[in-house]
Amino acid sequence: MLIETLKPLIAQHAYVVVFGIVALESAGVPLPGETALVLAAVFAGATGLIDIKLVILLAAAGAILGDNLGFMAGRRYGLPLLLNYGHRIGLHDDRIKLGQYLFAHHGAKIVFFGRFIALLRIFAAFLAGVNRYHWGQFLYYNASGGIVWALVFGLGGYAFGEAFEHFAGPIGRITLGLALVGAAALWWLIHTQENKLIARAVEAYPGPLRGDEWTTAPPVNPSPPDPAAGRD
Repeated sequence: MLIETLKPLIAQHAYVVVFGIVALESAGVPLPGETALVLAAVFAGATGLIDIKLVILLAAAGAILGDNLGFMAGRRYGLPLLLNYGHRIGLHDDRIKLGQYLFAHHGAKIVFFGRFIALLRIFAAFLAGVNRYHWGQFLYYNASGGIVWALVFGLGGYAFGEAFEHFAGPIGRITLGLALVGAAALWWLIHTQENKLIARAVEAYPGPLRGDEWTTAPPVNPSPPDPAAGRD
């Protein structure tokens, strides 16, 4: 009886809840965006009171919007904080360049696959902004990941109902475990090869690490001067 009473209420607010929770989680607020999407999809499949196509569309839109807000926050506030106060925790300019160098080479993987991993789903966009990842590339991989994620979990919940919700939990924990193993391997690589990687980062990004114009795109070498220039 209670469930029957709540159905119209759920149907009325499901779209706003899915969009809002997914957008806030993507922007960096620790909320259960994936769970909200799956539950809404299960409800759509079980009752037909809400449109699964709209659920998926709003989940993807919330993911893209929230990630872009997180990206802008990281770009606007994250890097300046590191530049001004990073030295207090051992993050001098060379190490900041190292982080940006690594993100420039592996950022696409982080942005796309981060959508499917619990912790990265919250922080990937902010880290992309902090590391001055190119916004055009970020938008492409972010939108691709958000759309694929919404389709997989939306259609999965709609087609398989509560069974998919139970299936999604272990998969999420497995991907999180793999991400932690990968992070540990990356930490070991950086720890053992730090000086060499820093040298590469400094070579790729020479000059001061200041100013809004600085991005992860390696600077283009100027053309050599024309030997004939200056001749009468």
